[in-house]
Amino acid sequence: MTLTPIPTSGLSRRGFLRRSAGVAAVAALPGWLLTACGSEGSDGAVVEEGGVTTIKATHGTGLCNLTFFLAKEKAWSDTVDLEWVVAPTNADIVTLFGAGEVNVSLVPYTQFMTLTDKGADLKIIAGGGVQGCILVAQKGITSAEQLRGKSIGTFQADTLEVVPYNYLKEAGMSFKDVTMKYLGTSPELAEAFLSGAVDAISHIEPYASQAVAGRPGATVLTDGIDMYGAGYTDCVLAASSGAIEEHRDALKEVIRSMMLSQQLLEQKPDEAIALTAQKYFKTTEAVVAKSSSIQPCVVDQKDKQQFMLDRAADLKDMGYLGKVPGEEVFDWSLLDEVIEENAELYGSLERKRA
Repeated sequence: MTLTPIPTSGLSRRGFLRRSAGVAAVAALPGWLLTACGSEGSDGAVVEEGGVTTIKATHGTGLCNLTFFLAKEKAWSDTVDLEWVVAPTNADIVTLFGAGEVNVSLVPYTQFMTLTDKGADLKIIAGGGVQGCILVAQKGITSAEQLRGKSIGTFQADTLEVVPYNYLKEAGMSFKDVTMKYLGTSPELAEAFLSGAVDAISHIEPYASQAVAGRPGATVLTDGIDMYGAGYTDCVLAASSGAIEEHRDALKEVIRSMMLSQQLLEQKPDEAIALTAQKYFKTTEAVVAKSSSIQPCVVDQKDKQQFMLDRAADLKDMGYLGKVPGEEVFDWSLLDEVIEENAELYGSLERKRA
């Protein structure tokens, strides 16, 4: 696996996200990112050499990335190679994508929408993971009302922030009733809860389950399913419009590789988990095995398009979007072609739709 370090100057989390205490969050992107949004990717984001197309990509740290990780580890394609561009924080992952330093990212669909709202020419082309966005509270907190005046840790503009927003809204409350604290990385967010620094966290697997197990009396307030239904989207595969136009076949290979990875995860989970548990999640195979059933990977999420647009309305209410996007932010044509050209593979998948 090739790791490409990035310069951290100008990519501070504080530059992309503004901390908020007890008020609705508002995205604050730095000026240089605003000018970069709308680019079709840097010249080095896709490299063709010797018949192999190298695509530079960013990714997150949760189980929604599992098929993306397996696509790299198994190297299913003879013509496409994924090269990870490593970013120091969750916010920097999104910033790199919006700035055009990479052409592909496995990213929460909410953060994707904050980028397109600022003019980035990007499209959602396939699914990543579903479910697994879990709101966990310290001992003694068992309801929304008991969160009043308490602190909630999460990532800003993430699917993980929309979960407590919706949870509180259903109880007639808002972020004005709590103190929102925004952390930089998944381990940092989990540690904040385990150390007692925050009263609750909205986190993904496998970190959410580890937080529950590591803090006696911890309570799961919502796993998202009770609000959204089973199979709700967490993260998606997105690409720049320029990459879709110029490297369509390569992106289709990425989607096919993720589909093969989903097949492996469903049919030979022990092999899939052994390849990724320690390397990507820094935990045991047993933990990943349990968590992967809570947050499965599904490549075909076309049926969740409206769900994502509905959450975009929440993002607008939260102050992140100037307007709610429409179907123009999706391009399912590559996924449709992969399904048509690989009918047997698609037919073998347990989860054909989210």
